[in-house]
Amino acid sequence: MNSTDLSVLKSALTWLQAGHLVAIATVAQTWGSAPRPVGSWLAIRDDGQVAGSVSGGCVEDDLISRVQTDILTRSTPEMVVYGVSQEEAARFGLPCGGNLRLLVEPKPELAILEQLLSSISNHQITRRSVNLLTGKSTLSSGNQNDDFILTDTEMRTTYGPRWRMIIIGAGQLSLYTADFALAADFEVIVIDPREEYIEGINRDDVSFMRGMPDDVLLELNVDSHTAVVALTHDPKLDDMALMEALKSPAFYVGALGSRKNTLKRKERLLEFDVNQEQVEKLHGPVGLHIGALTPPEIAVSILAEVIAVKYGIIVPKKS
Repeated sequence: MNSTDLSVLKSALTWLQAGHLVAIATVAQTWGSAPRPVGSWLAIRDDGQVAGSVSGGCVEDDLISRVQTDILTRSTPEMVVYGVSQEEAARFGLPCGGNLRLLVEPKPELAILEQLLSSISNHQITRRSVNLLTGKSTLSSGNQNDDFILTDTEMRTTYGPRWRMIIIGAGQLSLYTADFALAADFEVIVIDPREEYIEGINRDDVSFMRGMPDDVLLELNVDSHTAVVALTHDPKLDDMALMEALKSPAFYVGALGSRKNTLKRKERLLEFDVNQEQVEKLHGPVGLHIGALTPPEIAVSILAEVIAVKYGIIVPKKS
């Protein structure tokens, strides 16, 4: 779940717990050019306050009006469609004549949403199924490969924890990498046991953890929504972290270093409790080859490669 939809979930919970009536709208289907992907959330409070977005602002005003005047009085979900005709698409400003289909739930269940937030916070991938006839929903274990499903009687959506980037080392390159990762909606954690870097990460948007990287990685429960990037250029720290990261379900593991040093690193790792298949998961030198020279340029190349791997794009092997 990205930070926007996670924020919507938290707002909806806060409003429900305070006694407000709340409707949740989910992007169920799109045609043409759509500004928000399927599964995106918008929460609408009974007084018209909103959290999130389903169209980037095109249809929200009309949807708020529909929710306040009609949908909140219902007990079952309502399917709302925008942009069926060219006139309506033009009226609501849908780009390129796109169409938008929204499932609006007027009575989301507080207990289910609380359990969903708890699961996401514990880095569990969770499947939410909504019965379109009754409005009741259930939760079950999910898989990151689950597809969004919409039928005449059911909507099934899978929610995972936020994508995380764990950075080993708190140097200048790490700070630039953290900035770009935050902009790309990653939760960022920096690990560095060295005394001289304690003051280097003093910011609210990045979690800084002291301790040996391998020990901290085990504590963090690295999952398939996590990227691990080793940037200290110190084998004593980077290699220890990589040994644990390569054995974990992390979707990306990368390390700073030349091609020559990367080959030596792989040889060292094979001498420890890491097998050949695990070692081949290592992206090194870290980042796409774009001719980057400065720390911010290298950080851009790192994020580009991480994002490509995140979305299943084949990254050229570095020889």
